[in-house]
Amino acid sequence: MTGGDTGDQRRLKSVSRCNPDAARDRQRRGWRRAGDSHILPALQHCNRIDRRIGDVVYDFGTSGNLRKSDLVIWDRQTESRWQQITGEVIVGELTGMKLTTIPTPMVSWSDFKESTLDGLLLSRDTGFGRNYNSAPYGGYDDLDNRPFLFSGQTDSKLPDMERVVGMDWVSSGVAYPISLFESVPIVNDTVGDQDIVIFHTPDTDSGFNAFNSTEARVIGSTAVYDPNLNDQKLTFKIESENIGDEQTGSIRNMFREAATGELEGDRLAAVVHANQKWFAWSAFFPDSELRTADFFGS
Repeated sequence: MTGGDTGDQRRLKSVSRCNPDAARDRQRRGWRRAGDSHILPALQHCNRIDRRIGDVVYDFGTSGNLRKSDLVIWDRQTESRWQQITGEVIVGELTGMKLTTIPTPMVSWSDFKESTLDGLLLSRDTGFGRNYNSAPYGGYDDLDNRPFLFSGQTDSKLPDMERVVGMDWVSSGVAYPISLFESVPIVNDTVGDQDIVIFHTPDTDSGFNAFNSTEARVIGSTAVYDPNLNDQKLTFKIESENIGDEQTGSIRNMFREAATGELEGDRLAAVVHANQKWFAWSAFFPDSELRTADFFGS
């Protein structure tokens, strides 16, 4: 598999359910916002969703509306309005219902193609004259910028544009700033009753830094997994730039599969999480716990 004009550091949305060997180019999805997955280019927030509720499979489109700078989508069956970041219906017949999110990490093209030699990439040959190498909101994620179409106060604990890894299954939410990984390269933690491990690789671009995406700022990628495997809780660390566990010494990749060692071939279960900007996450989860380097004693 080759990258073509998709640069090695380009962010991809890797599809991990049903077909773990397929990926969606973030630049292409930045211009096409809704489907079985949806992305808001201004936030670089992606969800992959199960469109089924009960016996109904819903079809989604983009409403053209934002709420707290987050995309509002609609379903064609009832014309209800759904909040992208939470997956909940906020207006209409289905108010109060919530979609099931499928774990989907954002990774670099180089990580994907090295780990998935026969993988598939959604084509850019869409029949439209779109330059998919350009960024819709070049420079937007500069840490000094203010949120787009957002009114009200923002939480000053982090810069508005700081990226966070968010977990929303506890009542108030928990968030980890991307800057944490400068001092804590792998996070072994527990959120509520769920053990988690967060893997981070530093070589993925933001897709925002310039209209020419080849000049984009490098921010890294994250993926979240359950560290419990074969009735054993694993603790992970970086060993010679590789991800290894302390219990067996097995080395695995960003895509959770052990490539060498006692656990070779075994995969960790993926955990639902959000890759989000702090201002948006804190707007929807205002009481969210922020776990920084101090929390981990670093």
